[in-house]
Amino acid sequence: MTTVNDAAGGRNAPELAPPRAPRRPAARRGNFELYSWLFMRVSGLLLIVLVLGHLLIMNVLDGGVQRINFAFVAGRWSSPFWQFWDLSMLWLAELHGTNGLRTVINDYATKDTTRFWLKVLLYTSAVLIIALGTFVIFTFDPNIATD
Repeated sequence: MTTVNDAAGGRNAPELAPPRAPRRPAARRGNFELYSWLFMRVSGLLLIVLVLGHLLIMNVLDGGVQRINFAFVAGRWSSPFWQFWDLSMLWLAELHGTNGLRTVINDYATKDTTRFWLKVLLYTSAVLIIALGTFVIFTFDPNIATD
């Protein structure tokens, strides 16, 4: 630890590192972080509209949550508008959350190998959830046989 002379009393005081000094040099990513930051703001605003609209329609209007059953979902997903609404909500929520967790992993994972494997798990789960959700929305069969 180095010391510096204190201007007021002439004493030696320990020299402090600048606050939030990076542990490693910043990687050259171009404008990816800027676009990532911008995506978080835009997707957050869109998600507010989509989620509040979803909650209002599903839980408040026309009798509330008691009316939600298979027939309600089948009727809703028979319309391309509602398929697009739910698909947009799924994709934006998953990408928004994945981007946020990517930032947390970058901030708190100190080892490169830990950071790598956490991101592999994150991206794999995101792709699986998006693929499965998209598959369900587009292949939903309202005429399923009930026995």
